[in-house]
Amino acid sequence: MFAGIGSWQSQGDPAFLERIASYQAGFSWLRRPEFVSVAAVQGHAIGAGFQLALACDLRVAATDAQFTMAEPSLGLVPDLGGTQVLVDLVGYSRALEICATGRRVGADEAERIGLANLVVAPDQLGAAVDDLVAALTGTLRDAVVATKSLLLGARDRTYDEQLRAEREAQLLRIRALTAGSAHGSDSQP
Repeated sequence: MFAGIGSWQSQGDPAFLERIASYQAGFSWLRRPEFVSVAAVQGHAIGAGFQLALACDLRVAATDAQFTMAEPSLGLVPDLGGTQVLVDLVGYSRALEICATGRRVGADEAERIGLANLVVAPDQLGAAVDDLVAALTGTLRDAVVATKSLLLGARDRTYDEQLRAEREAQLLRIRALTAGSAHGSDSQP
C-alpha cells in the first residue's frame, strides 16, 4: 500500500527514522533566520504540500487554494514539521480539528484563522508575491535576520529572557549600524 514499506522493514527502524529526518531537514531549512521564505499557494496543498507552505515564514494564497492535512485520514501522522507551526498559527484545538478530520481549509478561512497572510485572485498571485518580496527586500537584511531570530526563539524563552534577548540583539544592531556608517552601510537583502 505505501511505497517503500518493504524496504523499511528490511532496513529496520533506525534507517526509517533517518529517512524521515532527511525529509524533515529539507523542510526545516526554511526556518533558518538568514532569510524570509514566502509560499505561493494555488490549488490544493495536501499533506506534504500543506506542510511545505507551513514551513515558509509567510503564505500568500490564491482564492482557489485548499489546505488539507490528509495524513491522519491515511492512518499516518504529519511528519515534516507542520504540526508545531500549525498549532502556533491557529491554536491547538483548531489544529487538531484540521488534522483529525482531514477537511479542506479554503483560502478565505485560511486567511481568517492565520494560515495565510494574504489571499488574492489566482491571476494576481505572482504579482502579490512579487510585491511582498519587494517589501521584504526593502528592509535592512541584518535587522530582519535578527528580528526573525528573536521571533523564532520567543516561545522557548520566558518574558524576561525575551527582553534580554531583545536588548542584546539591539546592541548588536546598533554596533553594526554605527560601524556601517563609518565604513558604508548595513547589508541589504
